[in-house]
Amino acid sequence: MIDFTPNPIAFSIGSLEIRWYGIAYVVAIVAGAWLATREARRRGERTDMIVDALIVIAVAALIGGRAYHVIDQWSTGPDYKDHLLQIFLPPYSGLGIYGGLFTGLLATIWLARHYKVSFWRWADIMAPAILLAQVLGRWGNFANQELYGPPTNLPWGIAIECQYRVSPYLCPAQGGTTPADAHFIPLFFYESMLSLLGVVVMLWLWNHFTARGRLLIAGDVGLLYFVWYGLERSLLELLRSGWDWTVFGIPMAQIVGLGAAAAAFLAILIRHWYVRRHPVAPAGDEPAPASQAESEPAPAA
Repeated sequence: MIDFTPNPIAFSIGSLEIRWYGIAYVVAIVAGAWLATREARRRGERTDMIVDALIVIAVAALIGGRAYHVIDQWSTGPDYKDHLLQIFLPPYSGLGIYGGLFTGLLATIWLARHYKVSFWRWADIMAPAILLAQVLGRWGNFANQELYGPPTNLPWGIAIECQYRVSPYLCPAQGGTTPADAHFIPLFFYESMLSLLGVVVMLWLWNHFTARGRLLIAGDVGLLYFVWYGLERSLLELLRSGWDWTVFGIPMAQIVGLGAAAAAFLAILIRHWYVRRHPVAPAGDEPAPASQAESEPAPAA
């Protein structure tokens, strides 16, 4: 069992508190920028606009993530409906990743048009970079003592202090029945590791099936992100309770995740059907046939 419980505040500068959650967010952006730059260079794409683009995407994701979180916790947790200023003022207790993905996607579409680059090719580059950012960003949830599952006796169960417990697992002193020394399933860690596996799978698929002109077309890896993360999050949501935004008793995260996964999978099928029916793709972002989808040479073994 893991008894260590982190302090959400890393350090203070006067009255300004610097939280581990914010540090994790910045580290995640830096890691994503590094991987995106590395992959863009390997694929012969321009890299001069990556830092500026990622700042725009990060800000858009922050706004969307905050909006999703506020809706999720409108009448529970921080209870935003009765404390409207907490919507805008720190400290922030978390961000809703689906809201961030939505506004981040809109920003990416705008940036692709602004810089006149292929959205689909850049989707392949950004997908593993975003997932790597999530790998590191999830450790901010650990610092906030959030994103955990039910009590467990597993050796890697984590301690959660009473003040950070969600309603199903309140301590006896809070009117609950869960022991104060209980340990919980570390969902943040599960998601971090599954996302890391997703990064490896996406890069491997691109290297072996897209860059060498086999099977996949430009944009498939980008769409695979929504399949991978949608299924990943929906699976882990089965172990999560107390923080759920539900619709007819079904967590919204599962509805969005499964919906996004199904839509992305359908988009992959439709795009491949279109390429087979139209061997010469029109100019712009439409993919070329699988044998021509990527013109750059294969990376050195």
